Parts: sequence; structure tokens; C-alpha cells
Amino acid sequence: MHISKKYCTFAPDFEKNLIMLREILAITGKPGLYKLISRGNNMLIVESLVDGKRMPTYARDKIVALSDVSMFTDADDVSLSEVLTSAGKKEGLKPVAMDPKKASNQELQAWFDEVLPNWDRDRVYPSDIRKLIQWYNILVNAGITDFSIEEPDEEQK
Repeated sequence: MHISKKYCTFAPDFEKNLIMLREILAITGKPGLYKLISRGNNMLIVESLVDGKRMPTYARDKIVALSDVSMFTDADDVSLSEVLTSAGKKEGLKPVAMDPKKASNQELQAWFDEVLPNWDRDRVYPSDIRKLIQWYNILVNAGITDFSIEEPDEEQK
């Protein structure tokens, strides 16, 4: 899994209809995914997609928006949005039946072959596929099934 060099930056004005992957965050050292709720001085207020608990995150926390994550392929990197959309088509927008923690590396790779056939086998590790499946399941269980990323309008930039 590859996190692009454009680190998570937040525009001052959020639209209510902003596509979800811009608001969904992964925080290093904290399990699960989080939804951006609000911004404060030197901190963000986030809500867990798993249990709904809110908490502050500070500038020292490494925070990445899912819209900034991509996967390595044999050609160009593919955005996480496209990978999640492909996984959604494969799984029928239902959680993945396979338990990623108990699955063998071969099972994970076979599943990922169906989702992204040209993935880079040298740079994408089984742990990356496990994390992808966990994130996909969290999003689907939270009712988030539109994985598209909408580019901001010129006035929002």
C-alpha cells in the first residue's frame, strides 16, 4: 500500500455532500477508520466508524485521508477509491466473507487477484491486503458504499 506524498490537508470549508473518502481518516497507532467531524486549534475531532466514539487528534498524530492512499500496480499506482470500488463489485457491496486475520497469504493474494489483477506482487504485501479488507469491511458496515472521490471545484481549491 502506498500513501501518496500529498499529505492530508483539510480545506477550511467542508460541504455536507463532500464525497466520503476525503473525510475518512486512518490514524497511525489507532485501530479502525475515523470520520472527520470538526477542526479545532491544532487538533481535529474525529469519530470512530466502528463504535461511534469521538476523540481529538493532534498535530503529532500521523493522519491520512483515504483519498490520499493508493496501491502499487505493474503500471501506475491505482487510487484506493478504484480498488474499493472494484472490491465492492466483487463482493456485491457486502463485507468480505473471508476473515483477513485468519486467511493465509495465498488466500489473500487470490482474493486480491480478482480485485486488482495487475497489482505489484513485489511491493504490495499480505499485510497491505489484510488492511485493505479490514478498511473495506469497516466502510461497508458503516453504510459507506460510494467510494468515488470528487475533485473539488475551482472555488474550493
